[in-house]
Amino acid sequence: MTKRERRKFTDEFKHQMVQLYLNGKPRKDIIREYDLTPSSLDKWINQSQATGSFKEKDNLTAEEAELIQLRKQIKQLQMENDILKQAALIIGRK
Repeated sequence: MTKRERRKFTDEFKHQMVQLYLNGKPRKDIIREYDLTPSSLDKWINQSQATGSFKEKDNLTAEEAELIQLRKQIKQLQMENDILKQAALIIGRK
């Protein structure tokens, strides 16, 4: 089994594929004609219907967005904590 080369598609191409599907062209014909994976086409259709955007950051669930925000906040707090530790060591030496 050969591994398929990862391809990048423009938002315009994705939009055109979704429009073909919405205009009644059978899913299997779109997949075969444009050599797409079924999961890619399904993902594009779902993203288009959910938010109208194909960007991952626009299609995050509320939980995923919150998790990203919390990870950023933890990183910021850890950096601040490290700075305070260093400051305490410097002040302790004086």
